[in-house]
Amino acid sequence: MIWHDLTNPDDPQLDALAEQYHIHPLHIEDCRHRDQRAKVEEGADYLFVVAKTVHANESGDLEFSELDIFLGKDYIITVEEGDCPSVRTQLQALHATGKNIPDHIFYKILDGIVDSYVPVLDWFNETIDEIEDLVLDKPSPATLQRILELKRGLIELRRILANMRDVANQLQRFETPLIRRELWPYLRDIYDHVVRDLEMVEMHRDLLAGTMDIYLSSVANRTNQVMKVLTVLGTIALPAVVISGFYGMNTKDLPWAETSHGTEIAAGLMLLTTAGLLLLLKKFDWF
Repeated sequence: MIWHDLTNPDDPQLDALAEQYHIHPLHIEDCRHRDQRAKVEEGADYLFVVAKTVHANESGDLEFSELDIFLGKDYIITVEEGDCPSVRTQLQALHATGKNIPDHIFYKILDGIVDSYVPVLDWFNETIDEIEDLVLDKPSPATLQRILELKRGLIELRRILANMRDVANQLQRFETPLIRRELWPYLRDIYDHVVRDLEMVEMHRDLLAGTMDIYLSSVANRTNQVMKVLTVLGTIALPAVVISGFYGMNTKDLPWAETSHGTEIAAGLMLLTTAGLLLLLKKFDWF
C-alpha cells in the first residue's frame, strides 16, 4: 500500500496523483475549495470522503478544518486543509505504526477525527460551568456576548456532527470491496460515537439556554433591587421633606414657632418619624 499524505491542497502532486489513480476532477476541486460539507462519494474504483475537524485554540475560539481522504485498493491519499493539531498527531502516529492495509488506515483516520471532537465538547462543558458562575455572581454585557458566541459555536459544531453522522451511516451501508466486512462493526462504532457527540451538543445547547434565562433573571433581579433601594430612600426622606416644607410655610401659630428651640424640635421630629418609618419598613422586609 502507498499512503500519500498531503498538507497543502494546492500541491501539484495532487494533480499527478489524480492522473495516476484516475480521480474525478470534481473531487480534486472539492479538495481545493474550503467549506465543503462532510460527505462520502464513490468513484470509479475508490471512495472519496470529506471529513471535518475542529479544535479550540488558545484564545478560546473554535477553528474548523477539513481532511479529504481517497481510499483505493492499494493506496490511500489524505489532503489536509487547515491545521488541526490533534488530527495531525493522529496521522503521524499512524505513519509510525507502519501498517499497510488501506481500509484499516482509513478507519483509524476517521476514528481519530471523531475522537478529536471529545476535547472540544469537554471545553464547552467547562466554559459553560464558568459562565453559569458568572451569571449568578456578576452578570454583565460581556458575559452575554460570551453566551451568544458559544451558541453560535454549538450551532456550527452541530451542523458538522450531523454531516459526519451521515458519512458514518453511509460508510456502514456501502458494500464495497475496498472495505473488508470485519471492519463494518468498527464503522458502526464510529457512527455510535458521532451520535453520542450530537447528544452532548444538544445537552450543551439546553444548558446555554438555561444560562441565558439565568442571566436575564439576574439582570431583572438587580434592577428590582436598585428600584427597591431607591424607593426605600425616597420613602425615608419623605417625612423630613413634609416637615421641613410645613415649617417653611408662611403660616401663623405653628407649634413651637415662637420658641428659641424650634429648629431643634423640628429636627428631632424628623429623626423620630424617619426612625419609625425605618422600623415599619424593616417589619415588612423591604430591606
